Amino acid sequence: MSQTLTEIKQLLAGHGLRPKHRLGQNFLHDHNHLVRILDAAEVAAGDVVLEVGPGTGALTERLLAAGAEVVACEVDRDLEAVLRERIDTSEDRFTLVVGDVLADKRTLNAELLDRLASRRFKLIANLPYQVASPLLANLVLDHPAMDAAVVMVQKEVADRLAAPPGGKDYGALGVLVQAVCLVRRVGVLPPSCFWPAPKVSSAVVHFQRRPEPLTDDPHALAGLLHTLFGKRRKQLGAILGRGVDWPAGVEPTMRPEQLTVEQLVALSRLNLS
Repeated sequence: MSQTLTEIKQLLAGHGLRPKHRLGQNFLHDHNHLVRILDAAEVAAGDVVLEVGPGTGALTERLLAAGAEVVACEVDRDLEAVLRERIDTSEDRFTLVVGDVLADKRTLNAELLDRLASRRFKLIANLPYQVASPLLANLVLDHPAMDAAVVMVQKEVADRLAAPPGGKDYGALGVLVQAVCLVRRVGVLPPSCFWPAPKVSSAVVHFQRRPEPLTDDPHALAGLLHTLFGKRRKQLGAILGRGVDWPAGVEPTMRPEQLTVEQLVALSRLNLS
């Protein structure tokens, strides 16, 4: 079941392929961390899973063995043959969409949406750096059918997603995600877990959509966060003006990073246009 590093290299070599740096391809070959991802995701028979960047199918095979239905999206057309060699594509529980997961920065791939068919799903993936932030923002904003997610991202992205107020890692993406989801970091992976080894560490982050999100208008919150954290070194009064009916605990002399998620949500409910 587990793909060893040797097997991954052989799979690619058999198709005349090498990892593509421009696509952020770093193949996870550490068995223990694959198991941790599955354990954190609590995958059960019948779950619908969106996997982005299945690569050679190491995680895909485990998801299918757990009884999940997997809708996989792979941007590298050269890997299609590898995946179809490893995974029985006649299997009703596996669908492969070849293309970019995002049609543009704010819209999911139309074929992918069709395959998910508005069903509730989990995102479980080793996300390339360049797609992680826009994809997570898109899913949080516009796809409440995503119940949960377990994603592997660069550690600096994970730090931003789970950051508390007050530090340099606290910013728009983390606040948006935390307003809609409960977020926790599962673990950190050293570069040696991947081939080729990246220059930075990675981390696994778990999201669970809140039964009652802190905001009922995430787009309004996202718009405010873009305004505030685009000028994060300025005071709130200088960014929004002095004639604001500030929420409890919020002062015009404060900077955006000093506000809690709840305070930022309260601020987003005001008509500041």
